[in-house]
Amino acid sequence: MKKSFYSHGKLLLTAEYLVLDSVEALALPTQKGQWLFIEESDTDQIVWKSFDENGYCWFETNLIHENNILKEDQDGSKKDPITITLIEILNAAKQLNPNFISSEKGYIIESRLEFHRAWGLGSSSTLINNIAQWSKVNAFELLNNSFGGSGYDIACAQHDSPILYKRTENKPIIKEVTFDPSFKDQLFFVYLNQKQDSKESIKRYQSLPLKDFDKAEKTISEITSKMLDCSNIQDFEELITIHEEIISKIIKTETVKSRLFSDYTGSIKSLGGWGGDFVLATGSISNMDYFKAKGYTTIIPFSELIL
Repeated sequence: MKKSFYSHGKLLLTAEYLVLDSVEALALPTQKGQWLFIEESDTDQIVWKSFDENGYCWFETNLIHENNILKEDQDGSKKDPITITLIEILNAAKQLNPNFISSEKGYIIESRLEFHRAWGLGSSSTLINNIAQWSKVNAFELLNNSFGGSGYDIACAQHDSPILYKRTENKPIIKEVTFDPSFKDQLFFVYLNQKQDSKESIKRYQSLPLKDFDKAEKTISEITSKMLDCSNIQDFEELITIHEEIISKIIKTETVKSRLFSDYTGSIKSLGGWGGDFVLATGSISNMDYFKAKGYTTIIPFSELIL
């Protein structure tokens, strides 16, 4: 009997970085996510294959049990980072639930992404949440014991609507909200043609002194609240601009607009770790020609990406 599990992708609209320090964030689950299919087999191996959105198998490995842990079924001296990470996640799940993956059984496993894996929409978080469902463990605990992070991406994986997310004493507080702005036809997600390393973004932020954190926390929380009630694009753009300036000062990094798009007439906001993945741009469909002319051709309207 084949089992299947599904998780939504994610985008972080407010409180990037600060969400790591218990600031409430507005997070948006995406329409596209990742599937995990599991079928038991008569072998003693775990055959794992990962497929991209076009059905291409981009990763494959065979795993075995040894002394109640999972390892690669070959000389481990040449393991690639993806294999190492996968084994870490599976063994972390097994530590949380020792009955997970019986040594008497083999498995044929397929993970199938619905979005490009370089887009930063949560190829790791959707995988972790799917493995948590399969292993019947708490996905937030599994994240803490493997990849790390605030957990907002796990919350997105589990919800079918925008959420307010806050982590307090390592426990998630999640509230489903409505974020369906009347001006959503003027909101676009533009891919910056490079993937941002979430682990490195977190590491860098945690190394910085949190100067004026209390003031920033208060203002960012107010912006998050105002975004939910915002009724016109002009006010929304003002909120974006203020948010970008605050985070820029905290992480000592130039805003993406001043760095790449200083002459753009609309507003631009980074989403999640700064420096890659998607940004949010305001404007009309014709305004998107500005980004295309600069080589940023992956542009998705709000209504086609957000749940």
